[in-house]
Amino acid sequence: MFNIKGSTKAVILALISAFVIGSAGSVIAADKDWNKDHPRRTEVNKRLNNQDKRIHQERKEGDLTKAQAQTLHKDDRGIRKEERTMASQDGGHITKQEQRTLNQQENQVSKQIGK
Repeated sequence: MFNIKGSTKAVILALISAFVIGSAGSVIAADKDWNKDHPRRTEVNKRLNNQDKRIHQERKEGDLTKAQAQTLHKDDRGIRKEERTMASQDGGHITKQEQRTLNQQENQVSKQIGK
């Protein structure tokens, strides 16, 4: 590999170890700050879950084609991904404005269910 003297090698290994341990601590701290049960997030996710059930029901009843249902599910997954991204940027919370934005997107999908 490299021709590194023993003491230099030990210093490099110590630095790498400190970095890895520090990174793991950051991940644990970030996980602790993640607030998946924040009220605004809960409301958005309940709506997404309800829409998912409605899509399944409409598909089962024949009111939606398979392609329509897939498109609606894809739209909902995009909203859920956006909600998670927003929350990750604010310590697990979403702001009132972000909630309004997500609700408007959910309203657009909702209008397409059961047309």
